[in-house]
Amino acid sequence: MAKRKEDAPPAGSPAWMATFSDLMNLLLCFFVLLFSMSTIEEEKWNELVASMNSSFSIFNAGSTSIGEGILISNGVSQLNELDQFINSTGRAADNDVPGQDLKEQDKSKENEGDETSEAQQLAQALEKIEQQNLQSNEELAELVEEAVKESNMADQIEIGFTAQYVQLTMKGALLFDSGSAELKEESKKVLDKAATILERYAKGIIEIEGHTDNVPMSSAKYADNEELSSARALSVFYYLVDHSYLDPVNIRHSGMGDRVPIVDNSTAEGRSRNRRVEIRIYNSAN
Repeated sequence: MAKRKEDAPPAGSPAWMATFSDLMNLLLCFFVLLFSMSTIEEEKWNELVASMNSSFSIFNAGSTSIGEGILISNGVSQLNELDQFINSTGRAADNDVPGQDLKEQDKSKENEGDETSEAQQLAQALEKIEQQNLQSNEELAELVEEAVKESNMADQIEIGFTAQYVQLTMKGALLFDSGSAELKEESKKVLDKAATILERYAKGIIEIEGHTDNVPMSSAKYADNEELSSARALSVFYYLVDHSYLDPVNIRHSGMGDRVPIVDNSTAEGRSRNRRVEIRIYNSAN
């Protein structure tokens, strides 16, 4: 009996391949149609490229490793720190907005500029106030000096001023004997006229300071120049309070010893000038 020939496989591709190919062609045409109808914004595309480049380095013909180890582009899956890389990639992409650093720098510069501008404005305002106070005290000093001249005390009281106060300076020899804090009888007439001027022009704080020269002293009553200068300022304070209508609440007194000389103590004339009592009139506008 003759052998029957085996059935040969049908020639060509299987039937399902034709259907699958048709489906792929239709999908391709569909996506090409969608792409042709869409537009790509260059800014968003650059952001996508920058984000992908910083994360995977796939657009610069390079590659990055996850932490320290073998590069992914070498064809080796690097599992070291993979979880950390995956978890941080999304957050980095969200936080790393292109141009954000530049914006923050601009804001920082603007804040610094604002602070500088505010500091300059404050400095200018303070300077303006100081100039106004200086002018006001200069006018007050002129009035006080005129009153001193009218009282024939120009040779006994010196007038000066700053932006903070107008100052009346009286020589210590006019008010006290050497080493003493008791007012001379003839000095009381000078203090009476000074009290009248203070009542007229002192609308704010009055400060009395006693000063000595640098010659060391010691007595049964005063241990040193600090105590002597304080006692002299206190004597003037008591006299003004008892013989004027000045409010003692507004009067301060202190002793400065030999710490604030106005001239050199090397000569007798200089030491005489440094022995003094200063009465300062602080302008109420200050």
